[in-house]
Amino acid sequence: MPSPQALSVRSMLQQMRASQNPAELSLEAQRAGLDQMGRTIPKPENVRVERTSFGGVPGEWVAIADEPTTRVMLYLHGGAYYMGSCESHRSLAWRLAQASGARVALIEYRLAPEHKFPAAVEDAVKAYESLLAQDIAPDRIAIAGDSAGGGLTLATLVSLRDAGKPLPACAAVLSPWTDLAGTGPSMESRAAYDPWLEPEGIRKAPLLYCSPEQLTHPLVSPLYADLTGLPPILIHVGHDECLLDDSVRLHEKLRQAGVEARVHIWEDMWHVFHSFPIPEADEALKEIGDFMKEKIPE
Repeated sequence: MPSPQALSVRSMLQQMRASQNPAELSLEAQRAGLDQMGRTIPKPENVRVERTSFGGVPGEWVAIADEPTTRVMLYLHGGAYYMGSCESHRSLAWRLAQASGARVALIEYRLAPEHKFPAAVEDAVKAYESLLAQDIAPDRIAIAGDSAGGGLTLATLVSLRDAGKPLPACAAVLSPWTDLAGTGPSMESRAAYDPWLEPEGIRKAPLLYCSPEQLTHPLVSPLYADLTGLPPILIHVGHDECLLDDSVRLHEKLRQAGVEARVHIWEDMWHVFHSFPIPEADEALKEIGDFMKEKIPE
């Protein structure tokens, strides 16, 4: 059974979905709404946030004060490639920092429709290369992201591999959006259970980011990419979300490519439930942190 807190959040999301039509909201309103959701968890006093730039890409270092570490996580936020910022994802970043014992490099890659594909991929690669330029060893780095940021995590890994760059020690993806063509069976089979997303919106959003012809480009939809040679990857996804099969099929393809991959399907959970103040999120973040500690021991 889901926790009382999870049931409360699910009810809130269902009410929001019933009362709001994203198509009627401006981009500015949608972006502001996601930023506001990110501010619902107050920042503890021991969290240190430093505004900076990663290879020209704006962002923040998010870390736990007085906890020295050489472990680094490059975090790529979600938001369908047209929303999201440090404001929307700072609380998730510091919770990941707590769980993993890492400094989190939270970046603000360029957003669509002002900046279409491949802008986000280019910025993520630049940010990773900037970490290497700071003499951070690749085996001390993890890349992680949620939703669109999960897909972007995989696209970044593929881009780095193809460019012959040293890959990070591991990656974690939270409800990753890996098939912008929207072909997964769960797009329909989970539509009645998903309290947040719905198939029509999921299929419209990509056209802000790319052309119809690019929907199956391997760096737009990593489900269609060659995934051989990637580092160990942990996948988290909610059982009740429309994008469930984006993760299930990704896991199958990673395993077929010989990549060490683990998938955890969280019962009764929805898209990126990690972002909410519920016990299930705390448990999931601890699992991600433990995975990072296993792959990047101090």
